[in-house]
Amino acid sequence: MRLVNNSVHKLNAIANDSMTAITIDAAGWLQTVDVVPSPNFDARPESDKIRLIVIHGISLPPGEFGGGYIEKFFCNNLDPDAHPYFAEIGDMRVSAHCLIERDGRIVQFVSFLDRAWHAGVSDWCGQDNCNNFSIGIELEGTDELAYSELQYASLANLVKSLRLQYGDIASDSICGHSDIAPGRKTDPGAAFDWHRFRQSLAL
Repeated sequence: MRLVNNSVHKLNAIANDSMTAITIDAAGWLQTVDVVPSPNFDARPESDKIRLIVIHGISLPPGEFGGGYIEKFFCNNLDPDAHPYFAEIGDMRVSAHCLIERDGRIVQFVSFLDRAWHAGVSDWCGQDNCNNFSIGIELEGTDELAYSELQYASLANLVKSLRLQYGDIASDSICGHSDIAPGRKTDPGAAFDWHRFRQSLAL
């Protein structure tokens, strides 16, 4: 893994080759991607295996891209004075395992072996608290604006790598935040092309 400073993260933007799996080490960290450790995680219950991938959408401020605000938000470093919206969310303690930015760059915040705080109140096939058994992937975007070509390529690469590493993730166990929290969450929204994404995985 490669640790990066938030202030220079844009200089390290990368587009990942969707044909090449990313190595995941025994501690649950991707290799050859940027790592910005978040304090917002805890241990998974020992009885829960990783068996679900949840795809989210996020932009900070809403509808705007770039600026490093998502990284700051997941690391509890968001300046509430930088934008009026930030004052509303500045006290929240959330994270995801990974973020995929508009240019396809992947950033990892939490080891896959740990529980990131991304799902909130949620249910998948009758089991609640999806954080216990899921991996959360955030796409920088909105419900209404098409996600980028590079994001789809990086997402396919990442999901293929995760399914190779964690064999309990079935082909039908990849969902959106809206699927596990209907009525409360809408992301990744109508802009996310599920058919295209599943074709890229050959599912």
